[in-house]
Amino acid sequence: MTLQQAEVILKKYNAESFHIKHAETVSGVMGYFAAKHDPERVEYWRVVGMLHDVDFEQYPEEHCVKGVELLQNEGVSEEIIISAMSHGFGLTLTPHEPKHIMEKVLFAIDELTGLIGAAALMRPSKSTLDMELSSVKKKFKDKKFAAGCSRDVIRRGAEMLGLELDELINETLSAMREVEKNA
Repeated sequence: MTLQQAEVILKKYNAESFHIKHAETVSGVMGYFAAKHDPERVEYWRVVGMLHDVDFEQYPEEHCVKGVELLQNEGVSEEIIISAMSHGFGLTLTPHEPKHIMEKVLFAIDELTGLIGAAALMRPSKSTLDMELSSVKKKFKDKKFAAGCSRDVIRRGAEMLGLELDELINETLSAMREVEKNA
């Protein structure tokens, strides 16, 4: 499956610009991490990132479960489906636990990209390009800020990857800067 095909599927089930932008950001960040961990499969990682929330806009109560059905109906491979839906393990009813490095990265960065994105919008520049790790950490500690972004999930994701929280935040921030530069 190509990234363009994944984007068509995403937009079939998502109309809100917020959800589309989130998918594009996660896809780009996944590509950044793939270049470091699995350089021959960058597009594959990006496809998984693009499709990870395919069901969230229309079926938030069935997130990561309805996604399986939607993606199967679109002819998406079982491997992509399992990888994309694994980010909801322990949070939704999906039985798919993140096992591979790609799935663990997706689990870790999904909520974190939301937090960093929200923090960027609060800046005069509305950008990650001039954002520092300390700014993100300050927002991370403020439980009222971007309250929908689970700090526990971000911490668990860092643990899954064997990274310190600061390392994960810094790498994700670097990835989001790259995505923004190339947008």
